[in-house]
Amino acid sequence: MIQVGIFSGYFPYTLKEQAQKIRAHGFNTVQLDLAFKDIDFSTPESITKEKAKTVRETFRDHDLPICCISGYTNITHPNPAERKKRLDYLKAIIRNARNFGSPYVISETGTFNTESDWVAHPKNKTEEGFQECKAVIKELSQIAYDHGAQFLLETYVNNVVGSVEETVRLFAEVDHPGLGLLMDPTNYFESHNIEKMDGVLKQIFDTLSDKIRISHAKDVKRSGGDKSEKHADIDASESHTFRGVGEIELPAPGLGSLNYDYYLKRLSEKHPNIPIIIEHLDETDVPRAKKFIDGRLRANGV
Repeated sequence: MIQVGIFSGYFPYTLKEQAQKIRAHGFNTVQLDLAFKDIDFSTPESITKEKAKTVRETFRDHDLPICCISGYTNITHPNPAERKKRLDYLKAIIRNARNFGSPYVISETGTFNTESDWVAHPKNKTEEGFQECKAVIKELSQIAYDHGAQFLLETYVNNVVGSVEETVRLFAEVDHPGLGLLMDPTNYFESHNIEKMDGVLKQIFDTLSDKIRISHAKDVKRSGGDKSEKHADIDASESHTFRGVGEIELPAPGLGSLNYDYYLKRLSEKHPNIPIIIEHLDETDVPRAKKFIDGRLRANGV
């Protein structure tokens, strides 16, 4: 059966309190965010084997294996110094991934926009931009491989690698054992294809199923009149407050139009025990979102 988990970062507490509260909701796995009220992981140097083991064993003590680790950052930031700073931190997470208990470290592919990690930029869809991003991904994949880990790519339409076609091309050109895919189908939808949902989902799974390692559960819908960049007012990182920009909104699972039955059916075909990680919500909405995901899993027998 598919395992239901959640990002630890939606619970802004100490390490032990996080584990207790997540387990109390009935989850059996987490995507780890390095955000705790009592442990500092703010610099590459602060990520140590000893601290990673403490985190790993605390979640294990609460029957919450860590299935993957968040490393979200703008890996193609156009400012060289800022890009190096971000990549140095991401590389430190990758090198310590196994110490945290999982080989998988996830990030999106970034944007050349300096104002937001989720807003498009003209260079994102150029050959120059693609090649620049590809070089970074190749380096991260090799570092991951060298440390018994795997860098997981999470695509998003406004980033350099965003469409299904761009994702397929990236994996064809970076055919590396240190690279895998985080599956979040909502990230592939834009105004021009959201009405063709089942066709897009079919294309995703027909072309990328063998690359998938972890999956996400949020939702997608048209944003209506508000085209601004949307963020929730919660105590969490920007990657967790983000709720969409432009024509598309990305709410919590069950609050949009994603065809979850088809998504879960296709996901389970080749990945029957994969973790699916709930996101884009606040702590008060966790019981509803988990009930929704559990219900769709039961209805589809997966």
